[in-house]
Amino acid sequence: MRFGRDIFDNVVASCFFEEAAEALELRLEIDVEVVKKNPFDFVLSRRAVQMPFAYEEDIASIICAYCQRQTGDKISLPDWTPPTPGSPRETVATLVELTKLLHRTISYQRRKEGAAQVPAETLRLQRGACRDTAVLLAEILRDAGMAARVVSGYLREADEEIRRAEGSLHAWTEVFLPGAGWVGLDPTNGILCNDNFIAAAVGLRPADITPISGSFYHRDRVPAEMQSRLELMTL
Repeated sequence: MRFGRDIFDNVVASCFFEEAAEALELRLEIDVEVVKKNPFDFVLSRRAVQMPFAYEEDIASIICAYCQRQTGDKISLPDWTPPTPGSPRETVATLVELTKLLHRTISYQRRKEGAAQVPAETLRLQRGACRDTAVLLAEILRDAGMAARVVSGYLREADEEIRRAEGSLHAWTEVFLPGAGWVGLDPTNGILCNDNFIAAAVGLRPADITPISGSFYHRDRVPAEMQSRLELMTL
């Protein structure tokens, strides 16, 4: 096993197996110290208080990749009017409104396998898994000229209203706000991310944050099945 970091600075463990085996079992135990976090405890730069805004040149040159749309579909979210230079809106309130609107518009659909839906398909169906809604929000933010990325991790449930099942992988979105840095938005649940969100990986696309990937070579087609289990314990 070798550890390294990818282009997004995620920690990646590469495993190589020298001997044949009938099954592959991975066990990972991590101690995470969680500190109470107010998701609104930040101060924005003056230029970012209202949307739309432009990043300063030195910032824009670094995060420009996060501002580029990853799909070519036109996004038209019902009941959503993006801020314009002639009609600016307060940034935090607008992001809260947008996150809640997606929560109301897109019904949650648990889907363990498969790639994320394109945003246009998620809007057409008005349902999707957490990764589908996270991608949709990221594209809406990029349309507004903001830097956005998708996040994979876990949600420690503390509220009966939360849609996610404890112990499951979860996906959400982060937007870069000058003065605040990367701020987490969870459109699946319609909230900003607090200390219940445990991030594992970040990237431009869902393919960048896949928890496990690998290759298996055999001369014949071999049936394969993967089972996973996650236990979160509070000490």
